Amino acid sequence: MLQPVILSGGSGTRLWPLSREHYPKQLLAPLGGATLLQATVERIEGLEGSLPVAAPIVVCSEDHRFLVGEQLRHLPMPATLILEPVGRNTAPAATLAALQTRASSGEDAVMLIMPADHVIADVAAFQNAVRTGATLAAAGGIVTFGIVPTRAETGYGYIRKGKPLDGAENGACRVDRFVEKPDSATAAAWFESGEYLWNSGIFMVTAASWLAAMEHYQPAMLAVARRAWEDGKRDGDFFRVDRDAFAACPSDSIDYAVMEPLTTESEGSMRADVVPLAAGWSDLGAWSSLWEALPRDSDGNVLRGDVTVHDTRNSLFLAEHRLVAGIGLDDVIVVETADAVLVVNRNRAEDVKQMVARLKSDGRSEHQLHRCVHRPWGTYEGVDQGSRFQVKRITVKPGASLSLQMHHHRAEHWVVVSGTAEVTRGDETFLLQENESTYIPAGVRHRLVNPGTIALEIIEIQSGSYLGEDDIVRFEDRYGRT
Repeated sequence: MLQPVILSGGSGTRLWPLSREHYPKQLLAPLGGATLLQATVERIEGLEGSLPVAAPIVVCSEDHRFLVGEQLRHLPMPATLILEPVGRNTAPAATLAALQTRASSGEDAVMLIMPADHVIADVAAFQNAVRTGATLAAAGGIVTFGIVPTRAETGYGYIRKGKPLDGAENGACRVDRFVEKPDSATAAAWFESGEYLWNSGIFMVTAASWLAAMEHYQPAMLAVARRAWEDGKRDGDFFRVDRDAFAACPSDSIDYAVMEPLTTESEGSMRADVVPLAAGWSDLGAWSSLWEALPRDSDGNVLRGDVTVHDTRNSLFLAEHRLVAGIGLDDVIVVETADAVLVVNRNRAEDVKQMVARLKSDGRSEHQLHRCVHRPWGTYEGVDQGSRFQVKRITVKPGASLSLQMHHHRAEHWVVVSGTAEVTRGDETFLLQENESTYIPAGVRHRLVNPGTIALEIIEIQSGSYLGEDDIVRFEDRYGRT
C-alpha cells in the first residue's frame, strides 16, 4: 500500500507579497491552473495501476485548515487532514503521519512524503521514480529523491551519491552523505563531478521504518508526537492533535533529525537510499525560481497581468490590479498586489524573507494578510478606512453563515449588493434583498447567513472607536472557531 503524505505547513515568505503567512504559496497557482497543493495531490493519480494507493494524509497548520479543506474538496480524491496547532518542522509532521498511517493502512504501508509547494513538470518521470522508491522502501530503506542538477546552484542542499544498488532501476544508490548549501566555487565543482544531487525533501519509507528510526535517533520527539496524536480528536473534517502536548515537541527537519545521523552511523540495519530524479523539479523557493519555471519571451522576460515594458530584459513582472510599466531594466522582479508592491534585483530574490521579517518587527499586517481575507464562510476585502470608520466588501458562499457574534466598540451598516441575506439582529430574523440595508448597533448580537444558491455580496460600513478584528465575541459558530 502506498500512503501519500503531503506536508503543507510552510509560509513561503520568499514569495511575498503574493504569498502571506495566512495564505502561503502552496495555496496559490503561480503557474496557472491548479494550486501547488492541488497539483501535488494530482501527481499521485495514475500510480494506482502499479500499486494500491490510499487516500492522502495532509498535515497542515490549524490556521490554514479551511483553506486547505476547500482546495481539497475540489479534487476527486478524499484526504485525511491532520492539524498542527504550532509549527514544529517536518520531522514531527512526518511522525504524526506515520502514526496515522500505521493506524489506517498498516505499518508496512510505504509513505510518500512530499512538500505541498513543489513544481514537477514531468509527472511520468516522477511516478517512475516513485515506483523504484517504493520497492526500496518496502525492503526497509529510507529513500530520498535527489534532483539531477541542471546548473551550479548555491541555494540548495546536496546529496553525495554512494555505491550503486544492485538490481535497482533509475540509477538508485546509497546515500554517501548530505551536505549543506555550498559556495559558488564548490557548487561548480560538484556540478562538474556528477557525484552530487540536489536535496529535494521528498522521501519514501514505511510507517514502521520511520517510527523505528525516530525511536533510535529522536526518542524524545517521538514520545511527544505520539502523545499529541493519541490525545488528539476528530473535529469534523479534521484531526486535531493535542495542542499542549505538540507545543512541547522539539522542532527539527527530516534531514537533521534522521537522515544525516543515519548516513554517518557506521553500524545498524537501517539505510538511506537515493533515487535520481530528472523531472523538471523546482521548489519555487524564491521569485527567481518562478522566473526560471515560467515561459520567457525573446528578451528573457516573464510578464503576467497588465504589464508593458520597454528596453527591459531577464525580468519578471506580475501585476494583479493595475497597469505596471517598466523601462530600461535588467534582472529585476516586480510584483504588484492590492496592498503591496515588491521591487527587487533578481539576484537578491532570496533576501525577500528579510523584508518580511522587517514588516513583522515593525508591527505591520502585510506579512500576514492580503487585502482580501479568506474565511470558512467566504471572504472580506478592505475598501476604505479612516480613524473611526472602515468599509469592507463581504462575500458569503451559498449556504454559509458567519458566527452569531457581537462587537463592543463598533456599529455596522450592511447593504446587499447581490444575492439574499438572512439577518439575525437581536431577537429578530429577516431577509434582505438586493439594494436593501440594515443597521447593527454596537453591543447587539447578530448573524449573517446566505440562504441562497448564489454568492451573497454586501458592503459593510463599520463605525466606532475601535475597528480591530479582535473585537468579536462569538456565541455560536458552525466552524468551531472561538
